[in-house]
Amino acid sequence: MEIANNHVCSIILVFAFFLDLFIGDPPSLPHPVRIIGKEITVLERCLRRLAPAPEQEKTAGILLAVLIVLVVFLITYLIEKWVLFSLKGLTRFVGILFLMYLTASTIATKELLKAGLRVIEAAKEENLDLARTHLSMIVGRDVHGLGKKDILKAAIETLSENLSDGVIAPLFYFILGGLPLAMAYKAVNTLDSMVGYKNEKYINLGWAAARLDDIANYIPARISGFLIALSSWIEYRSIIALSDSLSTMVRDGRKHPSPNSGYPEAAMAGALGVRLGGPSTYGGILMEKSYMGQEKVEDYLPPSFDAVRLVRLSSFTGFFLSLVVLFLKEMS
Repeated sequence: MEIANNHVCSIILVFAFFLDLFIGDPPSLPHPVRIIGKEITVLERCLRRLAPAPEQEKTAGILLAVLIVLVVFLITYLIEKWVLFSLKGLTRFVGILFLMYLTASTIATKELLKAGLRVIEAAKEENLDLARTHLSMIVGRDVHGLGKKDILKAAIETLSENLSDGVIAPLFYFILGGLPLAMAYKAVNTLDSMVGYKNEKYINLGWAAARLDDIANYIPARISGFLIALSSWIEYRSIIALSDSLSTMVRDGRKHPSPNSGYPEAAMAGALGVRLGGPSTYGGILMEKSYMGQEKVEDYLPPSFDAVRLVRLSSFTGFFLSLVVLFLKEMS
């Protein structure tokens, strides 16, 4: 029975990956991440009333993170077990379709590629106002006044970073603990995106969410960097691209303020021959950041399209390796 259900999990992942790749996240359907976001907002409001003092905020933040992640994991676990072990016949088939949808909702390949391409295509057409508008939807930095090169650089950075958050990490946690763990990861990621800030409002309340996100992304971020390097070798048929990507990741990955984001970004910088990172403005405040990679080209437009291809190829490579691991688990 366990082997049979492992086989079902492999089938679910295959259909979920391609469901996300071709359909993405239709706005008309209820998305689990949006539901998680609403629950975070409600629970945050309740905890702020119960713990209004600043010295209580860190404890409240720990409680917020633990409750959200635990509840999401348990609900998904119960749904998965109910479908796989209790339902029979047509209802089981419908239940498995629902599990496919839930699994697809944890992956964001299509949305990531689409968001990146919108920015790059607008920059290609020299419509920098539109490019900045699209960019502002996917980055936290101030985009006002960014020139074409900085817009494209930011697009490459967010494509690289979100390969880990949006694709590789969900796949990693799916093969590690099935849909419940993948959905729990999305809860962690959503918590960080909503409360994991270092501003006055969230410096204490969001501390636990930010630390939990750092821990959850530690391994996936480094896997993502390796996959980008591997994909550069496949794409360019060049061992030099692979070597440059890996060496840049090892040398510059730790230079990023985030303990994780620098690894896929540095790997991408090395693969493309561009320089990423550097000073950026957030909320009107200039943040000094180290550069990653060496600039070997002046025009960042061709490397930007290459970044899209490398992210797509890395997603497929990560998906294929996930299936291999699941197959080995079935055989063991």
